[in-house]
Amino acid sequence: MSEPAADTACIILARGGSKGVTGKNLRPVGGVSLIGRAVRAGRAASGVAAVYVSTDDAEIAAEAALHGARIIDRPAALSGDTASSEAGWLHAVPLVREDLPALDKLVFLQCTSPFITGSDIDGCLAEMAARETDCALSVTEDHSFLWGLDAEGRGVGLNHNEREQRKRRQDLPPQYCESGAIYCVQLAPFLETGQRFCGSVALYPVDHPPIEIDSLQDFALCSQIAQAGGRSEIARARLAAVKAIVMDFDGVHTDNLVITDQNGVESVRTSRGDGMGIAALRDSGRYQMMILSKERNSVVLKRAEKLQLEVHHSVDDKVAALESWLAARDLDWGDLLYVGNDLNDGGAMEHAGLSACPSDAHSAILGIADWILPQPGGKGALRAMADVLLASGSLD
Repeated sequence: MSEPAADTACIILARGGSKGVTGKNLRPVGGVSLIGRAVRAGRAASGVAAVYVSTDDAEIAAEAALHGARIIDRPAALSGDTASSEAGWLHAVPLVREDLPALDKLVFLQCTSPFITGSDIDGCLAEMAARETDCALSVTEDHSFLWGLDAEGRGVGLNHNEREQRKRRQDLPPQYCESGAIYCVQLAPFLETGQRFCGSVALYPVDHPPIEIDSLQDFALCSQIAQAGGRSEIARARLAAVKAIVMDFDGVHTDNLVITDQNGVESVRTSRGDGMGIAALRDSGRYQMMILSKERNSVVLKRAEKLQLEVHHSVDDKVAALESWLAARDLDWGDLLYVGNDLNDGGAMEHAGLSACPSDAHSAILGIADWILPQPGGKGALRAMADVLLASGSLD
């Protein structure tokens, strides 16, 4: 994959204080914090050279850096309730220019929109270029009948005439609602006006859930959506490139706990839902599949036998084992989706064309994984992965 041109940066504002929901930017949706989700979306955009997080909070800075952001210390004067987003973005520009002297476009992302994807960002930038506008924003199509009040305080139709025969929704004039997720600007007019809407505007419709998180109820709803399956921030092209799936055992097929009885006999817990997902992937005939584990307990062999999967266990050097396994099947690293959860999986994940981990993986693994699955290990992570892969295949 070619490197993105160094003329476009993403800036995310994430202050520590939040009156509506305490610690909002650090709260997880689908196992990933809001700030982590925004950073990962920016990094997934092929047209973005670097992602910057401007924050006044050390915990947010650490979390953002974990997911690959560069950190800008946001002054207290620009971190209060009355400070505008534009003021924070303008403060960040000179610092970003130190890294990217050719900077001429900016992408502003909102942490409160948890379902942004890299493809959405690239689409918004492309629409701004195609329309030759000064700025662009993400929108959702809106088919609502809008009402306002007349001088007497009585209801009056805004996009329809309430005194005429009721129209069908699809016959209303096209209209769009600002999604609050993505704003793109050309740098020169933005600096000149100091406003995100700095001239001519392009609209880019997105199809992610149109929710901006402002309450605990919003978090609960978004968490349900994230865990429902069939959705992923990974681009379809990357999912379609997968020909082989190799999984660690402990912490991926299991919840990473072990029960030891008085005789030293160990047992683990696995998920029937995960088993159903693995069976569906196997039956699709699209993937070579294997369990690759450092664990020496025979429980790995028994679970693999139950799932009808090839298994290599007692393996210390996973990269070397995978080199041989892939070569024997005329595959390469770019064909591989590797799923791991702990430090000994890091090498394999960095080599694989696509890497994934459960939502409760080690923090270092969360930082390098391409795809953080919305469920913990042994509790639906592999089922969520299977649902997404099978859904993406049905769209080919």
